[in-house]
Order: sequence, then structure tokens, then C-alpha cells
Amino acid sequence: MSDLPTTVSRKYAYADDLAIMHSDGDWQAVEGVLTKDMAAVGEYLQNWKLKLIATKTVSAAFHLKNKEAKHELNVKYNNKDLPFCSEPKYLRVTLDRSLTYHRHLQSLRKKLTSRIMFLRQLAGSSWGARATTLRIATLVLVHSTAEY
Repeated sequence: MSDLPTTVSRKYAYADDLAIMHSDGDWQAVEGVLTKDMAAVGEYLQNWKLKLIATKTVSAAFHLKNKEAKHELNVKYNNKDLPFCSEPKYLRVTLDRSLTYHRHLQSLRKKLTSRIMFLRQLAGSSWGARATTLRIATLVLVHSTAEY
């Protein structure tokens, strides 16, 4: 991905995931720049015989303006509107409008709680798991998830 085309938007890439971001006080300017940059990225993908995953390709807006909380971006790719997502996921992190990560942290808490309950059952059973087994299970099930 080091040969991605030059864009006005910032590019955030990791392995095969790419996000482009543009900041401006004018929604129409943001939409225009993102549409233009999506066309450039689309040409790059076409040259390399790659395709976008439609379910993961969305537009999103991040801001603190409560009066514009319901504003949906109108970004196009191949003359089609990209679906707007108010809480997109990037690299398994759920993003929200004001980047508080509230929804992501709620989801993470739920996942960790269920895993900890499983470990409690292992530790509290009548036969009991060995300390080394519990340590490894904790590192695999809880620590790795919380750290990511």
C-alpha cells in the first residue's frame, strides 16, 4: 500500500484496511474532497485488480456539534452513494460521532465479563484447574482482548 495515490485526505492504512479522513468546517467541502479521493483510490484498486468490500465501505462524520448530530455525509464512489454509518468499525474498534469510544468500551466490557465468568467457573469447580492452566487461559481469553 506504499504506492497509494496522493490524496487531499489523510490516509490511515493497516494491512488491507484503509480509511481516508478529511477535516473542514464545511460539509460540502468534506463531501467533495472525499468523493474525489475515493475516485483516486478506486483507480488504484482497479489497476491492481482489487475490489472494495461493500459492507465495510461507508462514510462517517466525527464532530462535536450537537445541532448537526444527525448530519449524514453524501460521499460517492463509482457514481453511487456510500452508505452512511454513525458508528463504523475500523480495525475492530467501534467509533462514534464524538470519538468517546463509549459503544466500543461497552462491547468490550460485555465480552470481558463473559470470559471472566468462564474463568471463575474453571477456578471454582470441584475439581479445579491448575494455576498454570488458569494463568494461560487468563492471558489468552482476557488479557489479549483487553490489551487490543
